[in-house]
Amino acid sequence: MKILLHGLNYSPEEIGIGKYSGEMVQELAQGGHDVVVVTTPPYYPHWKIFDGFRGSVYSREVTESDAGRGRVEVIRCPLWVPQTITGISRVIHLASFGLSSIPALLWTAIRFQPDVVMTVEPAAFCMPTTWMAARVCGAKAWLHVQDFEIDAAFELGILKQPRLKRLVLAVEAFLMRRFDRVSSISPNMLMKLIHKGVAEERVVSFPNWVDCEVMRPIDASPELRAKFGIPADRCVALYAGNIGAKQGLEIVIDAARNCLDRSELHFVICGRGAAHEKLVDSARGLSNVQFLPLQPMECFNDLMNCADIHLLPQRADAADLVMPSKLTGMLATGRPIVACASKATQIADVVEGHGIVVPPADAAAFEDAMVRLAGDTLLREFMGAAARTYAVERLGRRSILAQFLSDLNELCATDVAPVRVSSTDSPTAGVRVDPVLIDAAEPIRPPKSDSDSSAGRVSDDSFAIGPHAIGPHATGR
Repeated sequence: MKILLHGLNYSPEEIGIGKYSGEMVQELAQGGHDVVVVTTPPYYPHWKIFDGFRGSVYSREVTESDAGRGRVEVIRCPLWVPQTITGISRVIHLASFGLSSIPALLWTAIRFQPDVVMTVEPAAFCMPTTWMAARVCGAKAWLHVQDFEIDAAFELGILKQPRLKRLVLAVEAFLMRRFDRVSSISPNMLMKLIHKGVAEERVVSFPNWVDCEVMRPIDASPELRAKFGIPADRCVALYAGNIGAKQGLEIVIDAARNCLDRSELHFVICGRGAAHEKLVDSARGLSNVQFLPLQPMECFNDLMNCADIHLLPQRADAADLVMPSKLTGMLATGRPIVACASKATQIADVVEGHGIVVPPADAAAFEDAMVRLAGDTLLREFMGAAARTYAVERLGRRSILAQFLSDLNELCATDVAPVRVSSTDSPTAGVRVDPVLIDAAEPIRPPKSDSDSSAGRVSDDSFAIGPHAIGPHATGR
């Protein structure tokens, strides 16, 4: 099979969409498929073009897969990366790739003659060219939504004009309905696609994954923590990932400020992003907050295992527009999670039983959850073990990419998928109808025996990130 991928982010970016797109292409090539990627020079999450790449020229790289079967060609197009991140600069940034990639994508479609032309949102600017390229060469068109960037931009106040919102969302929905397949990473996001008018039979699940052999629990020894300069004698609450508007990391700083008198708690924030400098400024004078730069992938599992508690803050207005990719690594390393999420959102469904869920923007509940976990080693171990089990059974890289390959083959063989995406497709892959929001004021204890509780086991009615999984109540980097 021949696949043409059109996307803003790609390897060697090590976090977010670039990581997943790179691993997907690697899997395709090792399976004997030929792939051409039309993308940008790497820049994320530093918002700076990586050393060895140029943002003002076109470039081309060709590699063979490790097994010597498939071939990967990467065409990098010019990209403007702003120094100051604003709503307007983001739009221009995205548009620069949307425009520069037009000739590269159309010419590649004609000469390569792919079976499938695929794009990843963000950026929505790629959608018209991707669809056109597929029609030019008679290929199938596949849209994969990692992030409802347009909805999020308006919900977060990055863009504000109501008339512009109606117009842009209408255009986005119109374009989405033109694709032969539209996939996304969580059941609520899949349902949102259907609400936008995409036919159910064209919607498929393609969730993010984790390599559970790479991301795995190890002991947080003093030597391991010393590698990152993290105190060995503290309960460490760690956030690792992009530092931007959607993450709502201000709540972590507020909690740290309120916990200055709790010497047992230490906060670590690792990453980069558009809001990094502002966040560092807000934490000045807090002795219990430590900032680390983005770590290379070979050190990432070590860093994640330095945590006693993983932190997943999230603004309420973005909770069901994005599904944080960092969540898979948190679960795989077997540490409990404190997450900000409203009831019935996908984040709340996933974290339930593997940590404590508190309402977004509720700094007091966020702080109380961390204090509870810091003071209860058994609870941390119990929830962490449940998180690891969930990751191994539900989020494995091989099974998810195998299903994606099956969906690709099905798309090329038929015009309409025989399996409709609905809440009844998979009896073991639904979304809990009434997810429980854990009350941060009530202590939670591990079950005394199997007869006392089923907590810690992955139940049939719990959220499953898997092929064709949509929950009955679902609504919508």
